[in-house]
Amino acid sequence: MRSQVIDVRTGSTEQVHDITDECRRFAADCGGDGLLHVFVPHATAGIALIELGAGSDRDLLAALRDLLPADGRWLHAHGSKGHGRSHVLPALIPPYATIPVLAGRLALGTWQSVAVVDLNIDNPDRHVRLSFLSD
Repeated sequence: MRSQVIDVRTGSTEQVHDITDECRRFAADCGGDGLLHVFVPHATAGIALIELGAGSDRDLLAALRDLLPADGRWLHAHGSKGHGRSHVLPALIPPYATIPVLAGRLALGTWQSVAVVDLNIDNPDRHVRLSFLSD
């Protein structure tokens, strides 16, 4: 298994941050057939396979705001208002995804991208572990 950590800065706003290019480069460097496992080791972020750039990223954030409002209902209540919702996010958008790799290329669908989903405005710096598994 080959593994690498990439750093992602999501900033001080809710983000759907595209990491597809980094995933493509890593898979190409590894070459061959296998699986790319993408993992964000944070309790308040997730990994999504989603179309980006056509409004779906904004739609996802709007849906998450509806499902997980930034208000005072959360028992986990330190940090910014509604911080507890960020700790619920990984139950809805898991902190990992696994993507087939064929001949060093991600086998994504035409409009699929790999993104870090982060509602936690208190932690703008994320690490994402990319692991390539092959036989």
